[in-house]
Amino acid sequence: MDLILWRHAEAEEPKPGMSDMKRRLTPRGEKQARVVGRWLRQQLPKGTRILVSPAMRTQQTVLPLELPYDTDERIGPQATPTDLLTAAGWPNLPKAVLVVGHQPTLGALASLLVCGKEGVPMDTASHSFSIRKGAVWWISRKDKPGDDKTFLRAVIGPELL
Repeated sequence: MDLILWRHAEAEEPKPGMSDMKRRLTPRGEKQARVVGRWLRQQLPKGTRILVSPAMRTQQTVLPLELPYDTDERIGPQATPTDLLTAAGWPNLPKAVLVVGHQPTLGALASLLVCGKEGVPMDTASHSFSIRKGAVWWISRKDKPGDDKTFLRAVIGPELL
């Protein structure tokens, strides 16, 4: 079972009166999305389910992947790690799931899954990983009787591709 977390690429700063949901990618962000999308397209298991936040910057980030995806309100900018787990169906995934979302929720979720810090408040960035703009964190879970293990399979940022 794989849960792949992809933070949206670099987006423009909010302008006065602009909705956070309408922020668009910068030219640098568009490039980040292209290089990471190309890499992911080669790596994703066949049939991977793709869930994307309704925010404009996440919608633009996923486009270069050129694969079908679902927009899911549960993984928007105000989502919690529990919201993401529920939307993805973790840990009972029938197949790999790619979530294109936001910080600090993605970092809090990665911290929870990799470190198992369920008792730590996940509403502050100091208790979670910081996932860089455009980066992918690939988390896998092996379920063997008496030996359930969650591990970090890969971390890749656009600057490394």
